[in-house]
Amino acid sequence: MSELPAELFQRWTHSYEEDTEGVTVYRPTDYPFPPARGRRGMEIVADGTYIDHAIGAADVPDIIPGRWSTADGKSLAINFPGTSRPDRRLGILQCDGKLLKVRTP
Repeated sequence: MSELPAELFQRWTHSYEEDTEGVTVYRPTDYPFPPARGRRGMEIVADGTYIDHAIGAADVPDIIPGRWSTADGKSLAINFPGTSRPDRRLGILQCDGKLLKVRTP
């Protein structure tokens, strides 16, 4: 089993300007993003905690706690116990601490 990169474990903000077809790009929260009305993000913690930073009503941030696991060290299976939020899978394409690229099947 491959290990997940240590740089993965931080809070990431969606850099939608850099997205390409089928690939979603995230940057650390201190990245100098251009102005935007709101940005979603996520926090991945080494203990299996996943926090979805969604954009809620009236652009107010919404925090939804979840859990992540991996079987192959290349993708995350994310679920949100006790909520109606659907499970998701993120395929990690690149992660170096300054840039995270994921594919969502």
